[in-house]
Amino acid sequence: MPVVVVESPAKAKTINKYLGSDYTVLASYGHVRDLPAKNGSVDTDHDFDMTWEVGNDSRKHVKAIADALKNDNALILATDPDREGEAISWHLEETLRKRRAIKKDTPVSRVVFNAITKSAVTEAMKNPRDIDQPLVDAYLARRALDYLVGFNLSPVLWRKLPGARSAGRVQSVCLRLIVEREIEIEAFKPREYWSVGAVLGTPRGQEYEARLTVLAGDKLDKYSIENETQAELAVQAITSRDLTVKSVEAKPASRNPTAPFMTSTLQQEASRKYGMGARQCMSAAQRLYEAGYITYMRTDGIDMAPEAVAAARDAIKDRYGAEYVPASPRIYKNKAKNAQEAHECIRPTDMTLDAGKLKVTEADQKKLYDLIWKRTIACQMEAARMERTTVDVSSKDGQVELRATGQVVLFDGFLRVYEEGRDDSVLDDDDKRLPQIMEGEKADKRQISPEQHFTQPPPRYTEATLVKKMEELGIGRPSTYASVITTIQDREYVRKDKNRLFPEDKGRIVTVFLMNFFKRYVEYDFTADLESQLDDVSAGDRDYKDVLSRFWRDFSAAITETSDLRITEVLDVLDDALAPQLYPPREDGSDPRVCPKCGNGRLHLKTSRTGGFVGCGNYPECTYTRPIAGEGAEGDERLLGEDAGDEIWLKAGRFGPYVQRGEPTPENKKPPRASLPRGWSKDDMDLEKALTLLSLPREVGEHPDGGMITTNFGRFGPYAMHQLPDEAKPVYANLKDPNDVFELGMNRAVELLAEKRANPGRGRSSAAAKALKELGEHPESGGAVNIMEGRYGPYVKWDKVNATLPKDTKPEDVTMEMAVALIAEKAAKKKPARKTKAKK
Repeated sequence: MPVVVVESPAKAKTINKYLGSDYTVLASYGHVRDLPAKNGSVDTDHDFDMTWEVGNDSRKHVKAIADALKNDNALILATDPDREGEAISWHLEETLRKRRAIKKDTPVSRVVFNAITKSAVTEAMKNPRDIDQPLVDAYLARRALDYLVGFNLSPVLWRKLPGARSAGRVQSVCLRLIVEREIEIEAFKPREYWSVGAVLGTPRGQEYEARLTVLAGDKLDKYSIENETQAELAVQAITSRDLTVKSVEAKPASRNPTAPFMTSTLQQEASRKYGMGARQCMSAAQRLYEAGYITYMRTDGIDMAPEAVAAARDAIKDRYGAEYVPASPRIYKNKAKNAQEAHECIRPTDMTLDAGKLKVTEADQKKLYDLIWKRTIACQMEAARMERTTVDVSSKDGQVELRATGQVVLFDGFLRVYEEGRDDSVLDDDDKRLPQIMEGEKADKRQISPEQHFTQPPPRYTEATLVKKMEELGIGRPSTYASVITTIQDREYVRKDKNRLFPEDKGRIVTVFLMNFFKRYVEYDFTADLESQLDDVSAGDRDYKDVLSRFWRDFSAAITETSDLRITEVLDVLDDALAPQLYPPREDGSDPRVCPKCGNGRLHLKTSRTGGFVGCGNYPECTYTRPIAGEGAEGDERLLGEDAGDEIWLKAGRFGPYVQRGEPTPENKKPPRASLPRGWSKDDMDLEKALTLLSLPREVGEHPDGGMITTNFGRFGPYAMHQLPDEAKPVYANLKDPNDVFELGMNRAVELLAEKRANPGRGRSSAAAKALKELGEHPESGGAVNIMEGRYGPYVKWDKVNATLPKDTKPEDVTMEMAVALIAEKAAKKKPARKTKAKK
């Protein structure tokens, strides 16, 4: 029996079902080897020789495959049909040969399939091939480049910019996009302009909207009416004249459907329509692929297999009628820059199976499948036909002219199934419906209204628009989009708020540092050209070691040059580069670099482990600080008032805003301070609230058994504390509501502390240990599977395994199938217990 190896256990289970008992199907659980995170893993002095290491978690999986080969002397590598999949197969073969699990007479073959269906898998087994070495070389080049950049550039960041965590070949360029967009937004100065619209009536009593296009005989552009005075003059010009319909022009138009999904467009549309992040989208797509519902989800291709096109046309005819099927199939050509190895588009494996018939309970999978099915069906449907109408309304003297536009859909075509979303919705006058309007008839003026507008800055990136931009620039590839965007958020260089990406101060400083000292390596053209070279390697047209050699020669020189710089030299360069954002002009015309607190110190850029900030050069005599962006020249400190001769300040610190009594002095280096509790806004802080916080801890009263009960805020939130005379250390009981710190009564405090003493647990009362959702018995191993509420969010609990739920996954949406997959993944990651050496 041949041994077939795939990446995931879910995939193995499905394929085993298709192949039957004649094959042994095992999972590698992804990559089995990687470069060790230490110096010399890529030896630049010896032709970029790479040292590989089998991961701790992978050893048992490799052993299982090796053990199976003892009885079944044939190996079929069936990993994913892309560069990463080819690399996993290569790693497996190399590792097994090193273990001597593959003998001289062991046949080793590689098979690929674009969908996990019985027909696709059995057909692939009939067409084995060797491992594609150019694809492996392209992987080796990427992995070496990422190692060389990350392992050599990150230490420079650590030394020169405290708090910076890492830099990467693609992630740094992606971060640059977000930072530069934020700088554009901050530098943007809105421009005022006005438009004049009118509601006009037909002789038949129907109304329609029109906008002013000609005034005083001159055609208007967007900024022609600059202020309210000009707008009022325009209104008077319309009001004082009779209007008639000058022309009515109707033109036929059509709209064609968009191409089927590839990785980037799927991530964009899932973000637009459902607010899914790139990682969340790809996770749901992975499960749909492994279940055999869709084709492979990491692809730059938009072409569709001929049999799939025929199936889609048949499904359209059966479901919607022959008039929705075009005379000939639609063929789509890929326009993506640097498209990688050709794969088919992302499509359903069964065109007759819509989301309503899908046998999945997870909400994300169902929504994503619905999107894929609709887009695939729509792409092979007839175009939508419509009639676009333009109506010009004019005064007799031609001094004033207004225009109304609209359209009528004559045949909905593909719009019956699907319409692509927009990143930033814009009001489109062409979408409006117009009543019957006749040329030469009078237009009654029902309402004339001027409207003020201001130009808007470019919008911040969403994950969808960022992926789109990366794709346009040729940066990254389908397998990297989600991981790159996730990495810059995990590094705290970027935060996501209301689906928009904001650069943190730390991310700004890293970007400005790279732009000044490693500019070439964060240039868009350089990164795209490097991607193009790697594509040439995968096509067999370029030697990957030549690519590495040319890159390393210049990059190592830049590293050496920057390593010799002192931190003060680096900060001076960054200070100058960021000066327009750090020190904006003040309204009173004073020097923006003079400290607003002490009046004589100069402001400078400084760094800390949490990022950058602006501080006074007179430190420690003056302790003025503020963030590098967003607060303007007046900083982020605020004097709330005075109490008992002390100034009470609101300040910003590394762990968030806090209040402080007085300033540090030689006698009192650490004045009293208190952090704002979660849910308290710094904008709402006043003197009374600050004094309340500074008065903590609060004494609730004497416990009946002795000892004072107090309340306060700690690292993990609000709590009540008490220590009995015979107890070695205090007992802490968590409080759910921050207001309980100020309002908790004696009876309730005694009750909470008694519960805590009875159930010490891990910082939670017995009431908090109840399951959020009970899923039932584990289908394979038995034992209750429950969704629990944890300190760091909800998690799946089974036996001794606790698996955190993916971000944005709600406890009520978790199914047993999903829970079992999470448990298996977590169990696989657990490190084996360390063995104790026998005593001599």
